[in-house]
Amino acid sequence: MDVVDREGHPIGWSWRAPFYFPWLFWQSLLSNIAVARLILAPSLPISPTAGTVPATQTTDVGLVAFANSITLTPGTVSLAIHPGRIHVHALTRAGFDDLMGGEMDRRVSRLEGRR
Repeated sequence: MDVVDREGHPIGWSWRAPFYFPWLFWQSLLSNIAVARLILAPSLPISPTAGTVPATQTTDVGLVAFANSITLTPGTVSLAIHPGRIHVHALTRAGFDDLMGGEMDRRVSRLEGRR
């Protein structure tokens, strides 16, 4: 019947999620503080940056989870998803560089069951 397909609820993620979501919440909090500082002190320079971030996820659900995690983090927005990469806009170059560092990518890949 194919009621539960490969794009359905990723039940294997259930036990890994409690390790990922607190980290994502913390990253969101840190980004909120950074964006608030930019708003409250306009003398701090912003450096809007757009570019492509590598994505090592192997499933559609994993790739979307990575893109959503980027968008949930204040100051960054996923613009387009492509196999193996996500086009991102960041409010600052530092925010974009953090994504290029690959920590979020690695954590989402672990959530997905890789690494």
